[in-house]
Amino acid sequence: MTNFIEEFYYGNIDPQARGFEQNKKVQHDMQTLNESEDFLTDKLSREEKKRFLQYVDAWASVNGESTLDSFIIGFRLGAQFVFDTFVTTKAPYIDYLKDEI
Repeated sequence: MTNFIEEFYYGNIDPQARGFEQNKKVQHDMQTLNESEDFLTDKLSREEKKRFLQYVDAWASVNGESTLDSFIIGFRLGAQFVFDTFVTTKAPYIDYLKDEI
């Protein structure tokens, strides 16, 4: 990859294209979510089911926005680390040896 920004622009880098190792706790939690939603939607009346599914969709939307915010903040933090590492020379102490070299 010769030009990271160009590759990213053309969609050759996809930060979301990731998998995860099997995790029994996450698998169990996902199963609980699915079974609970099925149970509740079977038990609820038509109007209650509609409201519950609106709640589920709204929660998914809020969670997605929160995840996006965390991604952006993390990306900016990483960029600040890079900037500070390679561009900034500011440090709390004076480097007396710097002028002698």
